[in-house]
Amino acid sequence: MSLPTLFPSPIRLLGLRDTPLSLDEVYGAVGDDAAGGTALFVGTVRAHDGGKSVASLEYSAHPSAEAELRRVAEEIAAEFPVRALAAVHRTGLLAIGDVAVITAVSCPHRAEAFAACRTLIDTLKHEVPVWKRQIFTDGATEWVGAC
Repeated sequence: MSLPTLFPSPIRLLGLRDTPLSLDEVYGAVGDDAAGGTALFVGTVRAHDGGKSVASLEYSAHPSAEAELRRVAEEIAAEFPVRALAAVHRTGLLAIGDVAVITAVSCPHRAEAFAACRTLIDTLKHEVPVWKRQIFTDGATEWVGAC
C-alpha cells in the first residue's frame, strides 16, 4: 500500500521530442483549481535572423538535456509559488512556423505566473544543452549556441 504524496510536484510535463508539440497538451498539464493565472510562451521558427532569410532549423540536444530541463524546472518551482509547470522542446528538423518550444506556468496570481514563465524560458534557453543549426535560403548554415 502506498501513501498519498503530501506535497505533489508542481512539475507536470517535461520533455524533448522529435514530434510536433501540442499547445493543448501543455495548457492542459498546467490546469490547477488553485491557480488564478496561467502564462504560456510559444517559440516558433521564424523566416529570418540577422538580416538573412531562414529556410529551416535543426535542433540537437545533449544526452543530459532532459536532466538539465528538470533541474531548471525544479529551480523555478522553488523560486515562485508555482501550482503547475510544463516545458517541452522540439528536436530534429523544423520548418518555418513550426513550434520549437512551449513553456507554461500556473500560479495563484497572474504577475507570479508571468514572472515564473519568463524566468523558465530564459533559463531553459541559457542552461539546457539544446543547440540549433540555422539553414538559410542561400544554402549557408550556422550553429547557434544554447537555444
